[in-house]
Amino acid sequence: MDSNNIYALILGGGRGTRLFPLTKDRSKPAVSLAGKYRLIDVPISNCINSKIGKIFVLTQFNTQSLHQHIHKAYKFDIFSNNFVEILAAEQTDRTADWYQGTADAVRRNLWHMTDRDVDRVLVLSGDQVYRMDFRDIINTHNDSKAEVTIAATIKRPEQAGDFGILKVDRHFRIIDFVEKPSKNELKDLIIPGEDLVSLGVKAEGNVVLASMGIYLFNKALLETSLDNEMADFGKNVIPWCIKNARAFVHPFHDYWEDVGTIRAYFNAHMSLTEEAPDFDFYDSKRPIYTLPLFLPNTRISSSSKVSHCIISEGCNIVNAELDHCVIGIRSSVACGCILKNVVMMGQDNYSDDEHLIQSCGLPARGIGRNSKIEGAIIDKDVRIGDNVVINAKYNKPNEDGDCYYIRDGIVIIPKNTIVPDGRVI
Repeated sequence: MDSNNIYALILGGGRGTRLFPLTKDRSKPAVSLAGKYRLIDVPISNCINSKIGKIFVLTQFNTQSLHQHIHKAYKFDIFSNNFVEILAAEQTDRTADWYQGTADAVRRNLWHMTDRDVDRVLVLSGDQVYRMDFRDIINTHNDSKAEVTIAATIKRPEQAGDFGILKVDRHFRIIDFVEKPSKNELKDLIIPGEDLVSLGVKAEGNVVLASMGIYLFNKALLETSLDNEMADFGKNVIPWCIKNARAFVHPFHDYWEDVGTIRAYFNAHMSLTEEAPDFDFYDSKRPIYTLPLFLPNTRISSSSKVSHCIISEGCNIVNAELDHCVIGIRSSVACGCILKNVVMMGQDNYSDDEHLIQSCGLPARGIGRNSKIEGAIIDKDVRIGDNVVINAKYNKPNEDGDCYYIRDGIVIIPKNTIVPDGRVI
């Protein structure tokens, strides 16, 4: 097996409307993850840990912070052939409009892939949380003599309605693909978990194979399948490949989460705070890489109470109570605060003129004294005053407020927002 003959293409995502307002000023892959990372760090790290070093990131919307992060974080040895290269949407003599979908984005960038030794292309999403050794899917691809191999997560039949489900024959060749199947369609897609034993997967009871949006193509097939105007992989290209090429499945049974909605993003972070999280960043053999920071240690006063929390570098927590919280870099939580089930992204930098800003009557960056927050996402560089109360609105529909948004019952305070003293949300 050779992972040096592979290009990895990471799709930077579209407008990310389901993650709004976190995507108001940034693309989905640039959204903060676990306090100190970005979502883009996951697929790039999986590639690096799998010895895949020819990585392209395709971007289009709100790209500045994503480009900056990739440029600073991923610099390889000049004596190697490895790279992480950004392919931003561009006007050319051939095309003058934006990407029309995932397949269209790849089609327009095939001409950049000029290495004759590369004969495989791995297509990845930039907004998923998982840890995968891509050499496993390469092995499946080689063993089955596939032209395209699709990674699939194992789900229970009752979960199938949220995914695109793959139907396979007894050799695990894909013979059909059904997007969000109905109960009637589902009957023909269920397989006994015991049938996956031959692929090294342990699953009990009836299961379905849900596409993860991870595709390994023979480069020749990818070029052929995109020699048309089909816009999207899941809706167009993959069904075409199933009918016209050797398409096989690679079952994946570890943690995988598509954090494309506010609820999924919030739940993934709450899961990280558990004593035995489903996804663990503490893996010395397969680390998740990111931009190295040179920040002071976090300072927590002796009278603070912290339980089931992730606290990033450079924070200052004074006489506060934190329960099931993810606290991002450079965060400040003042005395008397009570935080429960909170994702706080922190600050992009420390401010040297903070005292001047406060002299104008504005709250300091971070969370002010005696504030109580539960079930919320606090974006970067937010200023929350003293005695503020923010509570989750689980039974309330989506709402756009003057300094907040509610999505999926979660209160989101957008980046750079000011919440004045005494405000109740």
